[in-house]
Amino acid sequence: MLSLYVDPSTAGGLFHLNAYALTTLLCHLAYSVGMYAALSRRYADWNLQLLSTCFDLFFATAVAFITEGQTSASYVFFVFAIIAAGNRAKSRPIATVTVCSVALYLLVIILTQGITSVYDMRAVYLAIAGYLIGFFSQQRALFEAEVRELETRTERQSIARSLHDGYVQALAGVNLRLETCRALLNRNRPQDALTEITDLQAGVAREYDAVRIYLRSLAGIEQRPAAEFAARTSDPSFEVRAAFSGGSLLGEHILQIMLEGLRNSRSHGLANLVRIDVREVEDKVSITIEDDGVGLSDSSSRPWAIASRVAELEGHMSMHSDGSTRLQIELPNG
Repeated sequence: MLSLYVDPSTAGGLFHLNAYALTTLLCHLAYSVGMYAALSRRYADWNLQLLSTCFDLFFATAVAFITEGQTSASYVFFVFAIIAAGNRAKSRPIATVTVCSVALYLLVIILTQGITSVYDMRAVYLAIAGYLIGFFSQQRALFEAEVRELETRTERQSIARSLHDGYVQALAGVNLRLETCRALLNRNRPQDALTEITDLQAGVAREYDAVRIYLRSLAGIEQRPAAEFAARTSDPSFEVRAAFSGGSLLGEHILQIMLEGLRNSRSHGLANLVRIDVREVEDKVSITIEDDGVGLSDSSSRPWAIASRVAELEGHMSMHSDGSTRLQIELPNG
């Protein structure tokens, strides 16, 4: 905007900007600020990408047209539109934007001074730039895919090593101690077997806590204080009402959600009564899990195992905790 304002070759002389140019550049500035605000808030869906591409091409054409047409240096705005499409790492949008850029720039040339042999090569330069950007974008996509594959393979190896060195060995130890208990019972030494089983139960409980902490760390869930899990003596009664139909995979998820809700009410809520209601509502399955326990302190205590299943099924979950806990879940059935 400033370079055009001080350009002495424009009509009117130095320090002149006509109304059409000023309006176009101000609109382009407002569009740029709006896009920056949307991207800074990480709001970038497919519709916004398509809209931004159309506006990039429109303003590239408009700015080039109002700034000396075919001789304008502003034709590089077409290159910006191609680069913006290239950042999405897909070859088809890049080719489409490149073809549109070449066609629109040729239109600018025709509307200003007509086709000439001097500035027509700029359209060729745009096509070459689009080809190079598409090539490097494709190479970047392949490189990023390889990096993700290496990272996934490394993470899997780390998890496998942790399970083998820790919990698999612990299970092997449990198996050996159970064999010892059986031998003690065969020798008619039930008291020694009971002592061994009591010690084994404490060890299994410790391994259970360790596995739970490890799984929460894999899921990126913040650990809660150990005192919160100190009292696990609740054995609540439960009422279940369920009437729904759907695919077997959905049914498995629903049953796991119900089981996890019952476990949470017993282990964390210290409830006396748990009510679970599952029913079909139009094209959704509604799940309500309610208990009369101590409730949860804040929203960060949301049951992550249930929340991850709901997110995987693209459902919705809400939780209310005020002396008791009510978990409301809606899952698409279809």
